[in-house]
Amino acid sequence: MRKTLTLVLVIMMALLSVVVTTAQDAPTIGLSVSTLNNPFFVTLVEGAQAAADAAGAELIVLDAQDDSATEAANIEDLIAQGVDAILVNPTDSDAIVPSILAANDAGIPIFTVDRSAAGGEVVSHVASDNVAGGMLAAQFLCDALGGAGKVVELEGIPGTSAARDRGAGFNAYMSQSCTGVEVVARQTANFNRAEGLTVFENILQAQDTINGVFAHNDEMILGAIEAATAAGREGITFVGFDAVDDAVAAVNNGTLAATVAQQPALIGQLGVEAAITYLGGGEVVANVPVALSLVTAQ
Repeated sequence: MRKTLTLVLVIMMALLSVVVTTAQDAPTIGLSVSTLNNPFFVTLVEGAQAAADAAGAELIVLDAQDDSATEAANIEDLIAQGVDAILVNPTDSDAIVPSILAANDAGIPIFTVDRSAAGGEVVSHVASDNVAGGMLAAQFLCDALGGAGKVVELEGIPGTSAARDRGAGFNAYMSQSCTGVEVVARQTANFNRAEGLTVFENILQAQDTINGVFAHNDEMILGAIEAATAAGREGITFVGFDAVDDAVAAVNNGTLAATVAQQPALIGQLGVEAAITYLGGGEVVANVPVALSLVTAQ
């Protein structure tokens, strides 16, 4: 009987050891996302959460609400919690640097997703090539207009790498390969649909002729389409970026000519997988590219 009890105790202690070891081995990863008021980033978080669940990791998601100060506070909170790694989707590439340096000092590895940081030590950056995406949008718009016309560019949040790179790619293509197209207005609408609507309403009043519009994301272009429809302005070719569900539906119903498709779920997934690999002692590459494509009705 004593031998039986001893054996049971040994088995229980072994199982407890396994449970404790597993709990200790399961990493906690923080994710500071620029905003959850945008379906693109909601999908990115969903991909990150799925990868964390698959790996048995805990994911702590904090919403910066498109505010650099809020994001700095979020990173400070994650550092205080002692998370094992932090994924950052910066609201501003420059403003995020002090937070990354603070995480560096705390010995917490940093990974950036979708948007890059202007400084600090980042283990790996997971994103689409936004410059190439801007050029892809420009090429489509140029071809759709037959190489001539007047277009408008709606810009994203100033300071974000996504706005900078998408704009750089778009304008580089237009200036080098589509000189017959003139950009007659260029204004920020902060990646926001409501701002896209109001900003484009003002541009419509100022510009008698607009043949095409490129926006740095789908939220802004959908707002612009709404403004044009309300103003009765027809014959404008609209091109967006991100391929969120509403934009794909707009392509299918003919109101949006095209949108550059990223893969936000995959970006989130690969970010978490890179963090887990690194925490496990594996090697990760400095830049993880995620493929782009163009969604059109054709």
